[in-house]
Amino acid sequence: MKKGLSFYWKLFSATFSLSAFTFGGGYIIIPLMRKKFVEQYHWIEEEEMMDLTAIAQSSPGAMAVNASILVGYRLAGIPGTLVTVLGTILPPLIILSIISIGYTAFRDSVAVSLVLRGMQAGVAAVIVDVVITMAKTICKGKRWIPIGIMIGAFFCACVLKINVVWIILVCGAFGALEVLWRGKKKKEETP
Repeated sequence: MKKGLSFYWKLFSATFSLSAFTFGGGYIIIPLMRKKFVEQYHWIEEEEMMDLTAIAQSSPGAMAVNASILVGYRLAGIPGTLVTVLGTILPPLIILSIISIGYTAFRDSVAVSLVLRGMQAGVAAVIVDVVITMAKTICKGKRWIPIGIMIGAFFCACVLKINVVWIILVCGAFGALEVLWRGKKKKEETP
């Protein structure tokens, strides 16, 4: 893939438009990034996007920015990272600057309050879509350890109400063990 000025402009405009027209944070922007970079541009494979999403979720900071950093670095190294981060942070910076000027008018507006409530329903629907899409991708792989981790994490979070930090740490340990086990198994199979 050629990484000229047009590539960087396309990368910037993609992250800028995603960030500008997406409300609800990382859980909303991630599936849109997947559609843009995996399905539309074919720059990243589906499995790799899942891995980048997992890393973005488990890293400190805003998930949308983390995902942009990872996608940018994957596609074009440090320059790609700078371009995607700039494209991701500029829209909220511009929007919040404009809103802060007229904050008092927005604060008490019934119309703005109703619009934000409607957006909450849309955000919930997109999060459900993300969960279903990720679960389908994991189940398509027919690898029982990741499927068990997914079901166990859901059970621990929703039923047992275990702190998410502990769930992430345990799932990360299981994931690392599974990768090590697969690597060892692969070495044993090669002559």
